[in-house]
Amino acid sequence: MTKQRMPAVKTADVWKVFEHDGLAVEAVRGVSLDIEPGEFVVLAGPSGSGKTTLLNLLGGLTRPTRGGVWIDGRDLTSMSERELAKLRLERVGFVFQAYNLLPVLTALENAEFSLLLRGIPPDERRRRVEELFAVIGMTGLEDRRPAKLSGGEQQRVAVARAVVGKPALVLADEPTANLDSAASDALLGVMADLNRERGTTFVFATHDTRLMERAKRLIRLVDGAIESDDVRQDMGG
Repeated sequence: MTKQRMPAVKTADVWKVFEHDGLAVEAVRGVSLDIEPGEFVVLAGPSGSGKTTLLNLLGGLTRPTRGGVWIDGRDLTSMSERELAKLRLERVGFVFQAYNLLPVLTALENAEFSLLLRGIPPDERRRRVEELFAVIGMTGLEDRRPAKLSGGEQQRVAVARAVVGKPALVLADEPTANLDSAASDALLGVMADLNRERGTTFVFATHDTRLMERAKRLIRLVDGAIESDDVRQDMGG
């Protein structure tokens, strides 16, 4: 009997309600999703549709008002803040619109930071990052600080930092928003290659139509709920 694979991330009837000026705002409404290992998923929709809130719920950055979220079969809603922080460090990679690199660290030091926090020895950290930099076209830039890197190069470092620990899931919020067309296309190529060649699971929240076109699975949100969920088996890469 074949053992069924665990979803990389799963939600069941998940809701997130915020209080705003005394009113209850339903940012995410009854979303149920299974995202399998190796998927390349885009969450799309207009501003206010709930994309970023849902992404934050998937990564354990925000707790749901009700419903369940699981990563690798582990229930995030039953975890303490300490347990959630450990899970995020070990099993989830994050890529943000603003890069969020530490300005005093080099590109290599930024990329290896999560490995440092996990206690990985220095030689092993450097080996992993240098191997990854070769894959994403950053060889030779290891010792540059963020101020000496272009926006596209900084975002590649952010992607390296997110994937170097081999997480179950990489969540990216508008990763191409601050990049020009050439840098955006290059970055999308890097992430598609990592997905195809390494099986890295990506979930994006974006307005970028170029990223939507590369999606293997496109989930459209409207008013916090799923409007459509389309799988394109022949897409990506």
